[in-house]
Amino acid sequence: MPALAQGNRIVLGQSAAFTGPAAQLGIQMNSGARIYFNALNAQGGVNGATVELRTLDDGYEPDRCKANTEKFISEDVFGLFGYVGTPTSLAALPLVVDAKIPFFGPFTDAEALRDPFHKSVFHLRASYFDETALIVKQLTSLGLNKIAVFYQNDSYGKAGLEGVVRALKERELAPIALGTVERNTVDVAQAVKDIVAKMPHAIVQISAYKSCAAFTRQARKAGYNGTFYNVSFVGTQALADELGKEGRGIMVSQVMPFPFSPTTPISREYLEAVRKAGGDAQPNYSSMEGYLAAKVLAEGFRRAGKVPTRESLIAGLESIQNTSFGGFNVNYGPKDHVASHFVDLSMLTEDGKVKH
Repeated sequence: MPALAQGNRIVLGQSAAFTGPAAQLGIQMNSGARIYFNALNAQGGVNGATVELRTLDDGYEPDRCKANTEKFISEDVFGLFGYVGTPTSLAALPLVVDAKIPFFGPFTDAEALRDPFHKSVFHLRASYFDETALIVKQLTSLGLNKIAVFYQNDSYGKAGLEGVVRALKERELAPIALGTVERNTVDVAQAVKDIVAKMPHAIVQISAYKSCAAFTRQARKAGYNGTFYNVSFVGTQALADELGKEGRGIMVSQVMPFPFSPTTPISREYLEAVRKAGGDAQPNYSSMEGYLAAKVLAEGFRRAGKVPTRESLIAGLESIQNTSFGGFNVNYGPKDHVASHFVDLSMLTEDGKVKH
């Protein structure tokens, strides 16, 4: 059982996509976390210990993520941090539960990681149910009731689909069309056919940025003029970069504060940290999530005592109740490891930017 397993360094492991069609999600999440941890270490770390974040590339594939997690656990890392994706995180979950190792801030909203409750698993972001409920509320309030769903054919896509179906059912509605894409592919032709023929008012997309961009382009080519909504996991900046001018008007639900202007204290702090980090660091939602996850985890370590154990870290995190991190409210408890239910909407502009 590692206390400070590696001398006075806290070693964390992160498995994420750093190559392949979802690479920007892992790269950006990791970048934000490193910006925070590097600044923290430069000031002496947390309770005198520095934080080391080790990374392994899983390419957004569950089997590789499982192997990476086994490696991290065999190396006796203190905890696992910032995993990216539902299918990958679910592949790691049995190992996490068995090893009783802290698993903090995965970049996924899936209910399957939240229910049943696991003592060592902590979430920072709201759930896909929270995100899709807001999207459906927004659409139906505008009288847009004919809603289709384009989703990734795996645990992530199905979690988002379930959220849309639940939110529609509450209004005695159902999706008018469904279309799927396989993970890490852009084979969207059949999905475009299945959905565009029904001419929905809006299409909710539950996939990663490459496939969502491909679907958007091909649906428009096929004559679809309605509106597109995405959930936060799409990778907002990556989607904007993929689509360029074609991104104009596309909506994305968000679970983090707006990272592009100093509208909140945490945004101001984050933007200043990105500026100081220099290099090719750029502000975006995924990087902001990495930054905030690192900040909240560091607070858990502060509360875990001079020589933290995994148990004292869990207790430290559970003691963070109704605490504002620069305007982002975090509320854990002994039986509740979901920090936030904050959801917001953003829109892509034709110059590749994101509007609040």
